[in-house]
Amino acid sequence: MKHLEAFLEWGGTRKDIACLVLSGLALLVSIFELLPLPFDPAWVAIILCGVPIILEAIIGLVTAFDIKADVLVSIALVASVAIGEDFAAGEVAFIMQLGALLEDLTVAKARAGIEKLVHLTPRTARLLRDGQETVIPAEQVQVGDLLRVLPGETVAVDGVITAGQTSINQAVMTGESLPVDKAVGDTVFSGTVNQFGSFDMRAVKVGEDSTIQRYVRLVQSADAGKAKIVGLADRWATWIVVIALTAAVLTWLITGEIIRAVTILVVFCPCALVLATPTAIMAAIGNATKHGFLVREGDALERLAAVSKITFDKTGTLTFGTPQVTAVRSFRPEVSEETLYGWAAGAERRSEHPLGKAVVRCYRERWDREAPEPEDFRMLPGRGVAAEVDGRRLLAGNRELLEESGVPLGEEAQSRAEEYLNEGCTVIYLAADGALAGLIALADTLRPDAGDVIRQIQSCGVTPVLLTGDNENAAQHIARQLGLSEARAECLPEDKLRYIDESQRQRRQVCMIGDGINDAPALKKAYVGIAMGGIGSDIAVDAADIALVNDEIRELPHLLRLSRRMMRTIRHNLTFSMMLNFAAILLAITGILNPVVGALVHNAGSVFVIINSALLLKWRQHA
Repeated sequence: MKHLEAFLEWGGTRKDIACLVLSGLALLVSIFELLPLPFDPAWVAIILCGVPIILEAIIGLVTAFDIKADVLVSIALVASVAIGEDFAAGEVAFIMQLGALLEDLTVAKARAGIEKLVHLTPRTARLLRDGQETVIPAEQVQVGDLLRVLPGETVAVDGVITAGQTSINQAVMTGESLPVDKAVGDTVFSGTVNQFGSFDMRAVKVGEDSTIQRYVRLVQSADAGKAKIVGLADRWATWIVVIALTAAVLTWLITGEIIRAVTILVVFCPCALVLATPTAIMAAIGNATKHGFLVREGDALERLAAVSKITFDKTGTLTFGTPQVTAVRSFRPEVSEETLYGWAAGAERRSEHPLGKAVVRCYRERWDREAPEPEDFRMLPGRGVAAEVDGRRLLAGNRELLEESGVPLGEEAQSRAEEYLNEGCTVIYLAADGALAGLIALADTLRPDAGDVIRQIQSCGVTPVLLTGDNENAAQHIARQLGLSEARAECLPEDKLRYIDESQRQRRQVCMIGDGINDAPALKKAYVGIAMGGIGSDIAVDAADIALVNDEIRELPHLLRLSRRMMRTIRHNLTFSMMLNFAAILLAITGILNPVVGALVHNAGSVFVIINSALLLKWRQHA
């Protein structure tokens, strides 16, 4: 069904383009009298472009008494045809439909982000009853049911672990770059992924109360509450209609010449107003595309120009989203850091844990060689690994692993580990032959241009804010590195949503930048949502107004400046075209302009709008 709708939408666009091409050719034939035809070719433009405008205006007036710009255009069309000025009627209809097409081309199509969220919901669960394991539909799970989750499976409902240890990838909920170790008594959420050991859990929240279902509702409600910008021509339409009709009627009554009244209606048609915004937006979108941005919503840049806060997710946005070894510390004089690093990489070589893989990858990159091959390797879910490397019995894992194995931690090790933990690192302890040998610290590393991006955003008068699901230490460490004055840690999707909603209630429009599934509600709710398109999830991209295709955040300040430049261009377009229109009205009142010449003079404003907007295509302001 989705593909059929997309085909129909594209089919409608192709039909509009075909009508405009035929209408344009007909107007050329009409004005230059290229072909001897029994009728004025301008009627082709009147029928193809004018009739839809008239019908839409009538429907809007009758059903909702909605006065838009097309009401005045319809009056001008009918009046021009009534006095035989067919070319003027066709030309105005053509310009209006061209503006409408440009506007339509900048509006994003219906998206399937919420559908993808629904597909994240687990379909089945393993129910334990009377010692038997039965696979049942997830929606049949009841509160209090005992469930089993195997490695690689998605947790079906919210619950508490009753048996077993494991590591859970809960990026879907918190955006944390590293998996979280879980043991008996810990809470697990629906939609998160069990990575290693199997465990049993007691269901606590099921069905519509589960975290993933609440998440779907968050995205839906955020999208529904997001205001859409109304075109300037339509906002001013009532006043334009009143002024134009008043001027035309008074001129007719005073001069007795209906042609002057019709000329006023023609030159007062808001063609330039209709073109001012979409032409500037399309040119700005073209500029943004060259700098790696995919603008998915037509008015996204218009909204971006008004933001006063930009909120960043940390993982994958300001950081690379992959753990890196940041420190290797040996506590034995006879063991060098290189040797310790090799032991750790060897012990982790067969590990499936992301931290273990990171140690192996970083060792290979640092020393340009493979880690030693381990023997007697054992994975210890929720704790770490045990293996024999170079004749040494090694344990590599968390503090609990060493405590359970009777390996004491000295004061120096505890102090050093505390320093790394305060910087937002994760620590892997390494014991060799029953004694502590050292530790390895891993962290998600900042993008090299993140600091400069933050400074440039601040120079634009916009406040950057960090919203992350990571712990307080990691959040504050990143904030200090980047010079951020505001950072919120341990944010669930609803926390980010609540912060953005509160800011926007205080009339501080917010732009949200994120990459994960957990960022989707905030991306929807924010005045403007920007997703990291390269590493970001499909759902985050679908929820956003703009996608940064190549993940180069250094271009974000340019996008912000471009949006403001675009708004200045639109204001210049409107000022010039309105001044030209009022000058043309005075000439029409005095009888100097007839409808055809008036239409051509009036469209000089449209030509200026298009040329002035086109200058945005190559615009760039260097910081």
